[in-house]
Amino acid sequence: MNWDTIEGKWKEYRGKAQAQWGKLTDDDLDVIEGRRDELAGKIQARYGIARDEAEKQIDDWSSRH
Repeated sequence: MNWDTIEGKWKEYRGKAQAQWGKLTDDDLDVIEGRRDELAGKIQARYGIARDEAEKQIDDWSSRH
């Protein structure tokens, strides 16, 4: 899916994001506001993974929605 669509409908997708990355808090999701770079940074911080791995997970997730 086009990331612009996810960003534009973030209120709808934030629950799906939280289901995918359970360590993200409501505050994290409020800060992210659909911005891909913010999502990658929060995933990286919460899960202690490299930025490229966070980006890969986002790509996989967004291709399913």
